[in-house]
Amino acid sequence: MASTSASRSSGGVSGRIRTAASTLYSDNQSLIAEIRKALNMMKEVAIDLERDNQSQMVKEIENAAVELSGKYEQSTHFSSAIHSVADRYQLGPELTNFKNLFDDEIVKLKANSSSVPENHPIIRQFREAIWNVHHAGQPMPGEEQEDIVMTTTQSYLLNVTCPLSGKPVTELAEPVRSVECKHVYEKKVVMVYIRSNARQCPVAGCPKILRADKIVCDPLLLIEIEEMRAMSKQSAPTSEIEDCTALDEEEDD
Repeated sequence: MASTSASRSSGGVSGRIRTAASTLYSDNQSLIAEIRKALNMMKEVAIDLERDNQSQMVKEIENAAVELSGKYEQSTHFSSAIHSVADRYQLGPELTNFKNLFDDEIVKLKANSSSVPENHPIIRQFREAIWNVHHAGQPMPGEEQEDIVMTTTQSYLLNVTCPLSGKPVTELAEPVRSVECKHVYEKKVVMVYIRSNARQCPVAGCPKILRADKIVCDPLLLIEIEEMRAMSKQSAPTSEIEDCTALDEEEDD
């Protein structure tokens, strides 16, 4: 009987810890989304200034963007650490020092992160957008043409189509993301999948298990999907121009 009570107590504490962690995670994801919005706005302002040849002001905005991207990276580490500590927590005979657990996770995340703010993909895209104002289609100094193709089409989403429905992520009615593996799904489809007890992530090679309480639509996901739509629109006119050119050549023949 005592064992059963202890088990229930342990489960209750663990549940409260995970609930609190989930709230913190959600709040921090909202902050990350706001930082991402700010960085996108700074990029748009810098593009306008570059068109007006205000190079010094563009450089000042870039420096501020680099600093903000550092905060962005710190915030993503914070979210990952919250998630990891909550999952690892086990009720023991002694009080848990959550600060030490959290600090250990942050140290691990920083050690595994190879990027510095100046080389963050967001800053790379920022610089590329500025460069393209006057040098569209040309590689930035020190880069090849292939590098331009990769960065202009780069997405922060791990998958561009739902692994279960096959629909493009930009066309999902209710996009959600797994906190565990970061893959994106259509909500109704993935919930049916989980209820069928087929809980292994359907993405080939992904070892993570899907859980209903770990499938969320965080604010950052919606921003990333909107960014993907914007990138698709930016690439569309190029194709249309090429098609029109081809038609003109045929008519001349």
